[in-house]
Amino acid sequence: MDLLRFITAGSVDDGKSTLIGRLLYDSKSILADQLEALERQSKNREAGEIDLALLTDGLRAEREQGITIDVAYKYFSTPKRKFIIADAPGHIQYTRNMVTGASNANLIIILVDARNGIVEQTKRHSIIASLLNIPHVVVAVNKMDLVDFSQDVFNNIVIDYAEIAKALELKDITYIPISALRGDNIVEKSSNLDWYEGPVLLDFLENIPIEKDINLTHARLPVQYVIRPQTEDLHDYRGYAGKIISGIYKKGDEVIILPSGAKSVIKTIEIGGKEAEIAFAPQSVVIHLEDDVDISRGDTIVKTENLPKIDQELDVLLCWMDSKPLARGNKYFLQINSRTVRSVVKELEYKLDVNILEKDYSLQQAGLNDIVKARIKTSSPLAYDTYKELRANGGAILIDETSNVTVGACMIQ
Repeated sequence: MDLLRFITAGSVDDGKSTLIGRLLYDSKSILADQLEALERQSKNREAGEIDLALLTDGLRAEREQGITIDVAYKYFSTPKRKFIIADAPGHIQYTRNMVTGASNANLIIILVDARNGIVEQTKRHSIIASLLNIPHVVVAVNKMDLVDFSQDVFNNIVIDYAEIAKALELKDITYIPISALRGDNIVEKSSNLDWYEGPVLLDFLENIPIEKDINLTHARLPVQYVIRPQTEDLHDYRGYAGKIISGIYKKGDEVIILPSGAKSVIKTIEIGGKEAEIAFAPQSVVIHLEDDVDISRGDTIVKTENLPKIDQELDVLLCWMDSKPLARGNKYFLQINSRTVRSVVKELEYKLDVNILEKDYSLQQAGLNDIVKARIKTSSPLAYDTYKELRANGGAILIDETSNVTVGACMIQ
């Protein structure tokens, strides 16, 4: 069974947490003790209703205010597929939380309140989905029960959103009318929406093909660990362990170790302790080379075709996640996959207004939740791809040197 990671986004009160609760409830993915606790905590239990939003709104402040603040992750599975759901906060002050939750998502569900149509938050979340290069977008038009399940209301929202999608170059978009509170078109087809001929939400999530989301042309293996037991039985054993983030590796392939540029040939491949002729993303492997090459954690083993870029200066679009401002000259650790190097912010080019896509070139420093274009210089060369071409090798984080806290999420341009 494969795994689909998806994130929900939308304005406050659009029903994100209720939608996830409904998915878990109707797909029988809630344990009996969870259901009992949910019934006790539900505000509407006297009326026999369960507050499904409580399944994901775990923080006390979230329950008191009726909003999502932090990213909540939920896991469930059906006979067809496993799922990891990230329930992201909708408010602009939690942009960093949404970026974190969406960074490795295959799909985003953008909720739109049928009564309000496309609003500023819808545009902002769509822009973030575009910046993060999320492959699949579902526009779920929620609360259709409050507009008498009107087809015209749904169609008008589809027309309005199509203009946004075209401007942002969002490619794979699906529109589904739903009522998360009542369960219409979540797991079962709703008779109230008999004019809608597409799939219900769970059926769509179960069957959307995600195999093509994995890049199998650009071979990238960041080395996590060098295995050297140096025992009597394994005196000459030297294996390079890591997760293949993209591409395919075969026994006998010529490879280059970056950033050093040393070359060798794959001698053997191990998967789960057994030899294999071939390995591909996203498998974890141990690779042995024909030559004793100087390789350590943070190096990347690549094939001779489709080479990544190697440089010490990076242009990045980054989301700032710290209360202390980001300014020119600040120094941080920069980590891309398993490689961590020292870096300095050379230039802040502009701040991006994620509501209207305008660029502010008068930027002196960036504050919490700002998205800015910056140039960063590293202390040693990095092997990287652009985020748009290969998300797995085009994303990096900035880490505070003193507190070791992650302060920035970078998309390399």
